[in-house]
Amino acid sequence: MFSTLLAVFIGGGIGSVVRWYVSLKMNGISPVLPAGTLTVNLVGAFIIGLGIAIFTRLTHLDPVWKLLITTGFCGGLTTFSTFSLEVVYMLQEGRFGAALLNMALNMAGSLAMTLLAFMLVSWFSAH
Repeated sequence: MFSTLLAVFIGGGIGSVVRWYVSLKMNGISPVLPAGTLTVNLVGAFIIGLGIAIFTRLTHLDPVWKLLITTGFCGGLTTFSTFSLEVVYMLQEGRFGAALLNMALNMAGSLAMTLLAFMLVSWFSAH
C-alpha cells in the first residue's frame, strides 16, 4: 500500500510542477487562448493513452508504474479545473468565440491525442 501511495504522490508532484512550468512559459503566448493549459491537457491525454495502451500489453510490469504515470503524473499534469476556470473567465468577459474554441480544442484535442496514442502503440506492436 505504501508503494502505491508513494507512486501517486511522486507522479502527481512531478506532473504538477511540469504543469506549472508549462503554464508559466506558455499562457502568455496567445491573447485568445491559454496555450499552456491546452498544451498540458493535450500532452497529458496522449501520455495517458500511451501509458494505458503499453501497460495493457506489458502485463509483467509492476502496477505501481501504471499508477505513477497515469494517476499520478497525468493527474498532476492535466488540469480540468483550470480549463473550466479559464472558460468561465472568457464567458464573463463576453469572449464567447474564444470560450467555444477553447472548449472544442481541449475536448476534441484531448480525445484525439488519447486515440492517437492507442493507435501508435498498436501500430508499433504490429511492426
